[in-house]
Formats: sequence, structure tokens, C-alpha cells
Amino acid sequence: MTTPPSRLAVIDALRPGPEAGVYQDGVVSVRSWQGTRPRRQLGTIRTRHFDVHREGDQVHLIHCLRTDQIDDDLSGLLAEELFQPGWLRGPDLFERLFTGVVVSSAPDPEQAWSAFYRNTLRRVEQELRRPGGAGAPHGTVAEYAPVYRFVEQQLASGSVLEVGCCFGFLALRLASAGRQVTASDISAGTVALLNAAAARLDIPLAARAADATRLPWQGGATDNVLLIHLLEHLEPDLGDRAVAEAIRVARRRVVIAVPLEDEPDETWGHVRTVSLEDLAAWGAASGRPHRVIEHHGGWLIIDTDR
Repeated sequence: MTTPPSRLAVIDALRPGPEAGVYQDGVVSVRSWQGTRPRRQLGTIRTRHFDVHREGDQVHLIHCLRTDQIDDDLSGLLAEELFQPGWLRGPDLFERLFTGVVVSSAPDPEQAWSAFYRNTLRRVEQELRRPGGAGAPHGTVAEYAPVYRFVEQQLASGSVLEVGCCFGFLALRLASAGRQVTASDISAGTVALLNAAAARLDIPLAARAADATRLPWQGGATDNVLLIHLLEHLEPDLGDRAVAEAIRVARRRVVIAVPLEDEPDETWGHVRTVSLEDLAAWGAASGRPHRVIEHHGGWLIIDTDR
């Protein structure tokens, strides 16, 4: 039986575990293990980086990743080793285990997340400097680094609002390059992580919780609005509203990017596919100059100059 989402323990990514190197939230228990891995117990799934077993409704995971190995490629490791083979399922469980591995990788959560952000931003920069490199085997950072570069090339001059920013790596890059940047996400916990990371990295970035379908900014409040790999997480009617809100708030340009999938990838929390035809329909409905591009996924750029 699956626990209803409303009854699951809230994920608090900054809450210390019961001891250093351990994360617990009532749904998962995650422990860092350095040195020789313990002998595999009956009922345990063992992969290159993880040992996983269940006790009742709780998932127990042991990992052997060091702090310097923790970056956003952890997403790919969890997906390839545990979720794609079908050992585990569901975006909520994925998010909890991801959080648990990060938090358990250092003596305290703030130190762990600081390392995670620094490692990831460094990896993004390395990938952008790699001429046609293959990237890491699981490739999470390698896949979205060229997306970030393309976003940066499409922006009009001026300020930026990123909607659905998740961890906010793109927003941090843009702010560190001198842009006035605001980032938003529907998750208050994610926004708290990003604000803390920006402060530790000394990057002038403002982040706040906001619903993409009801943005709390007035019309024309910012020069650019970004919806980067957000719309595949929203049901079609909500996606329509998010696009309309982005057009309302953008003074000069809206930049939208989506993955082009045959089926929505549940592991990443995708609930729909978005095609180039869908992007063209949004562009036409806007009544404004626009273009649709295929480049590491699908793109819609709408000029809203007002």
C-alpha cells in the first residue's frame, strides 16, 4: 500500500540527522559508508554505489559516495542504478533519497549542501568548456550544461525571472555573470536551499516561493522570464496558465525549454510530454513574434516587447 502524499513526512533538507552521516525522515533512512562495504544481507539490492532494502514501509539506503563526489549527477546515479531497473519507484521517494544522500555526505546539512552546490556549478563550467566531451556516464550535468548555454544565448538584455528554478543552478550562473536575477519555485524548501546557497557563495540572487500559474509579480515586472524544463511537470491546463503568466510578466522575452520525450519520465516527476507542435501552438496563441527551435530538446522564444 502506498502512503497518500498528504500523510508523508515533509522533506526538510536542512534538518540534521540523528548523527553525522545519517538522514532520516520517517519514509527513508540514508547512511554514508566509507571504507569496505558491509557484507550484503539477504533481501538487499546492491549496486555500484548503493545498498537498499526495505523494513516495513521504510526504505533504507547505504551509499559509498564522498563529499567531493556529490553533485547533481547524483540524480543520474539514483535513476540508473535504482529507479530505471524498477527496484524503486516514484518521484517522492526519489527526492527523499536524493536529499538523504546529500545530507549524509557531510557532518552537517549546511556543509553538505554547500559542497553540493559548489561541486555542481564547477561541473557545469567544466562541461561547457569540454569540446564535444562525453561527460559523466550517467550524464545529468552533461545533459543540461548545453541547455544553460543556449538559454544564456537567447536572453534579451536586462533582468531575469526563472520560474520553477528547482536547485537554481542556472539562476546562480546568470546572477554571478552580473544579471539582476530572481528565482522562484513552488517548493518553499527548495527556495530556502537556494537562498542559503546564494548567501554562502556570495552571489546576489533573490529567491521566493511562487506558483507558476499565479505569479506574484505585476505585468512587465522583469525583462526576461524563463520556464526551463518546467512545463513537462504540469498538467496541460496548468501549463497553459504558466505560459500565459510568463508572457504577462515578461517585459521583453519569454524563453521556454522542454525535453522531447516519447513518454513522460516518472522518475523526474514528468506528467506529460511536450512536442514542438505544442510549443508552436503556445507561440501562435500568444499573438506575438515567436520562434520554435530544436536544440537539446524543444524551445519556444516569445518576444513580448512592450
